[in-house]
Amino acid sequence: MSDDDWFERALRERDDGETDADDADPDESEQRDDGETDGSPGSDAVANPADEPSEDTPENGTGGVGEPLSFEDGDPLDGDDAPFDGDDDPFSTDFATAFENAPMPDAGGGLGGEQSGDEFGFGPDPGESEPPSFDDEELDSDIDRIDIGIEGLDDMILGGVPERSLMVTIGSAGTGKTTFGLQFLRKALEDGDSGVYITLEESRERILDTADEKGWDFSKHESEGRLAVVDLDPVEMANSLSSIRNDLPRLVEEFGADRLVLDSVSLLEMMYDHPSKRRSEVFNFTRSLKDAGVTTMLTSEADQSNPYVSRHGIVEYLSDAVFVLQYVRNDDFRETRLAIEIQKIRDANHSRETKPYELTNEGISVYQQANIF
Repeated sequence: MSDDDWFERALRERDDGETDADDADPDESEQRDDGETDGSPGSDAVANPADEPSEDTPENGTGGVGEPLSFEDGDPLDGDDAPFDGDDDPFSTDFATAFENAPMPDAGGGLGGEQSGDEFGFGPDPGESEPPSFDDEELDSDIDRIDIGIEGLDDMILGGVPERSLMVTIGSAGTGKTTFGLQFLRKALEDGDSGVYITLEESRERILDTADEKGWDFSKHESEGRLAVVDLDPVEMANSLSSIRNDLPRLVEEFGADRLVLDSVSLLEMMYDHPSKRRSEVFNFTRSLKDAGVTTMLTSEADQSNPYVSRHGIVEYLSDAVFVLQYVRNDDFRETRLAIEIQKIRDANHSRETKPYELTNEGISVYQQANIF
């Protein structure tokens, strides 16, 4: 697959297969990639600030580099001229006493102010004030917000997710990450907007069939030019990532996409063995999505030993919102449940509770009023 084939396929319904994709010079692309890596997260080229002395730093003399400070007239923090004396000294209080008297945070509130924690065996002490609540005035914001499109989950997000956010859904196999992404895209299509679905795991036909079986008419939306489903081989994507990264903003602009889904970023991360190279490429790729100004949902495999983090522990730090899908098993292992948790959403208040959900023929449904026991 050439660097521009994916771009042509994404726009074929909009412009009858004709695109203005630029022919990238491989040599020039490699030079550009090397230049972008320098100074980015994971790059080996880190400047040593000690190589050259600053103009504001004395090279020798009292207080210079490598020499101890000395005071000819005595220690300015001692004696009658000291700025703090006796009870006025903010550092004179014993640390243990200060720790005892320090106000402790409320363990039951959380950002959403709804979690009591009783179902987990802990909660606020008797007589403790109620968790803070949020009224409509507190939710007023100049930031445009959207719904995810999942029943119950949207109720856990007070005011909605800010537009143009970069989000990630983390989960083990079978927790419904692909369905989560399709349902997120379905909301935009139902509202008359456009979307792009990039899959590294399934074929284009399989994605359309899956959505059509749920009654979401993705094939119809694609024929109307409001949906582009692009299947990419992860190896080919890694080899031409620079071209794809540069073309994404143009794809979003020309296609008029309001939402974009990438399923899954874990396969892209696996293409790089060196951790610094992996961090650099994922950082640059997510930055290109943010620069494109499109609301993006990534899916990521969970770490095998910790279901709360992604496989490589990178994307959750680069994302504006993190949703975790996980299995919850009772001690007797008689029943396995699915549960969702919102780890973070920047610029939005949300519930901190873990809520059960189900995967049905109609998609994901979160039971906001139920608790995990």
